[in-house]
Amino acid sequence: MSGSRTFDDGGYGPADVERWVAEPPKSAGRTPFARDRARVLHSAALRRLAAKTQVVGPGADDFARTRLTHTLEVAQVGRELGQALGCDPDVVDTACLAHDLGHPPFGHNGEAALDEVARHIGGFEGNAQTLRVLTRLEAKTFAPDDTGKPGAGRSVGLNLTRASLDAATKYPWRRGEGPPDVPGKFGVYDDDLEVFTWLRRGVTGSRRCVEAQVMDFADDVAYSVHDVEDGVVSGRIRLARLADHAERRGVWEVVREWYVADATDDELDAAYDRLRSFGYWPERDYDGHRRTLAALKDMTSQLIGRFCQAAQEATHAAYGGGRLTRYRADLVVPRETRLEIAVLKGIAARYVMRSEERLSVLARQREVIHALVAVLQERAPEGLDPAFRADFEAAPDDAARLRVIVDQVASLTDASALALHRTLVETPT
Repeated sequence: MSGSRTFDDGGYGPADVERWVAEPPKSAGRTPFARDRARVLHSAALRRLAAKTQVVGPGADDFARTRLTHTLEVAQVGRELGQALGCDPDVVDTACLAHDLGHPPFGHNGEAALDEVARHIGGFEGNAQTLRVLTRLEAKTFAPDDTGKPGAGRSVGLNLTRASLDAATKYPWRRGEGPPDVPGKFGVYDDDLEVFTWLRRGVTGSRRCVEAQVMDFADDVAYSVHDVEDGVVSGRIRLARLADHAERRGVWEVVREWYVADATDDELDAAYDRLRSFGYWPERDYDGHRRTLAALKDMTSQLIGRFCQAAQEATHAAYGGGRLTRYRADLVVPRETRLEIAVLKGIAARYVMRSEERLSVLARQREVIHALVAVLQERAPEGLDPAFRADFEAAPDDAARLRVIVDQVASLTDASALALHRTLVETPT
């Protein structure tokens, strides 16, 4: 074990600060969890999120979030809520900073395309890829080799503590083993089961630690609010349209299809009415002036506070005071709050993600992903970055070699995926 520390009762213990591969003792002054946060913050994988799609592609809009700015906002929301519940704020912060590291170029669209090409080798899922990035692909620590020589074996990625890795695991199960309300989601590929088994030691079933639940909720809160804000500023969303009954019904259908299948029209109407009446819903369309932007920003700030306060109060009501860490509690989010968040997500989905202009872009993005995987399969190891080339040459079979190619493509940003496509596909040698 590495990085041990004495923790208060009700907090964290020695197993929580254990690392997969023991490291030499560190100088005093920072906790193991603070070191975890620093490792993710300084990682290349985090920097690459600046050029990866959140909702609209990077560079398409000077105001809209990228995957990186979204991640930083999730970390701020999660850190404060986690701290209010008694979690170590660095554990939650680390999980939030790491939660999207496995996302490929073009966001969820790229994720779906990679899942198609990798279906016969276990598929692709951004959260399973995140675990792979944290424990294998991001260069920081190497295990001993078979002789015990330090650092001479295989990469173990950032070698985070057990508590931080567990907190970053949004879907702690293999493909096909999750609950029915999250179909298709999973958090580990079969060839990463060794580290997954290690980090889940002592946990029964698919329960998530409270820090992971806070991370997941902070993600929901941040993107539900900010995607609407971005959509309003870009002109794609006009909140005044929702005054029309038929317009709202179209949004509610998206909510049921994508987010809350059992939500009724009456429940969603009531959630919408609560949002409109809580005092910060903009009364006029966005016109680009500072006053209307300030009103929009005030709404987003108040909504984040509203949602987090509701979850904090409900969780404390269920579990009382004290430090709510690891498996001592579950985050409690009232259904009314979940429906209000779902209304916001439905608005963004209806007017931004499903817009006609976006559909042709999405089709082109999927073509790029499929073509890159195909040409790299044909030419590999040529065309692979040196680190992935070494992985490819060490792979024992075709399935493992395809996984390496998927790793390479998933690591690309939107811009580098398009550039590589131009080089290898559009202008082949």
